[in-house]
Amino acid sequence: MTEIILYDLPGCPFCMRVKRKLEELDLEYDVIEVPAPHFERTEVQAVSGQTGVPVLVDEAHGVEGMAESSDIVAYLEETYGN
Repeated sequence: MTEIILYDLPGCPFCMRVKRKLEELDLEYDVIEVPAPHFERTEVQAVSGQTGVPVLVDEAHGVEGMAESSDIVAYLEETYGN
């Protein structure tokens, strides 16, 4: 298991934005697909306190549930970019 986990909903454009950045930076990550209904997203809610996606966990840097695609992309660029 990698240290980066992305909570994802297939087809979500915000999730795709984060995946593109992860791939651009050549980072290994695991994906946890969440159910479509928000009320079933108990795992992502436990991690981040909300049910929206994407949510990023980066155990190597103590990130336990970062939400908002723009924040995640900026974090990835700042932390792992050249």
